[in-house]
Amino acid sequence: MIRRAAAGAYWALSRWTYRSEPLPKDGAGILVGAPHTSNWDFALMLAISWRAGVQVKYLGKHTLFKKPFGPLMRALGGIPVDRTNPAGLVDELVSRVTAGERFYLVITPEGTRSASPYWKSGFYRIARATGMPVTLGYVDRSTMTTGLGPTLTLTGDVTADMDRIRAFYDGKTGITGRTTTPRLREESGETAADEPLPPT
Repeated sequence: MIRRAAAGAYWALSRWTYRSEPLPKDGAGILVGAPHTSNWDFALMLAISWRAGVQVKYLGKHTLFKKPFGPLMRALGGIPVDRTNPAGLVDELVSRVTAGERFYLVITPEGTRSASPYWKSGFYRIARATGMPVTLGYVDRSTMTTGLGPTLTLTGDVTADMDRIRAFYDGKTGITGRTTTPRLREESGETAADEPLPPT
């Protein structure tokens, strides 16, 4: 109740307009955040999730979880990422879901606030491994709107799935005004031992 009240106050005062499509009722999935161009995306993510009333977790560099901010990062849903063992993270998340834990995992697949030609494929691999649907979260400075878009079930046809994702994000710009074209290396026949990266 406190979080929803805080979110209500935020949206009442914010220049941004919150818009959201209905979320699946089972309370679990991958929540993609894009375009990711600013540290302010983290604050918007919290405001969106609190407004939607969903439990979220997010991936963060393990160094962010050291004192004095570690307890706060965990309380906000943070999961430390060991970049040397991305496969271990996928296994951990699959185990949590299999054990019945329900949460939305926030991933910014661009992996960086700078322009990048490819998205990291971690969100795709985790969604396929866990069977969780993917909800497309967004920010669009051109319309000053932000929130949650459609929820997709990934089919394993990477190009077809990414075409649907590209169609949704087409024309949307991040807080700094930069746009994004969602694309995975796998679509061009490349392979990448990438990892799901944090939203910072």
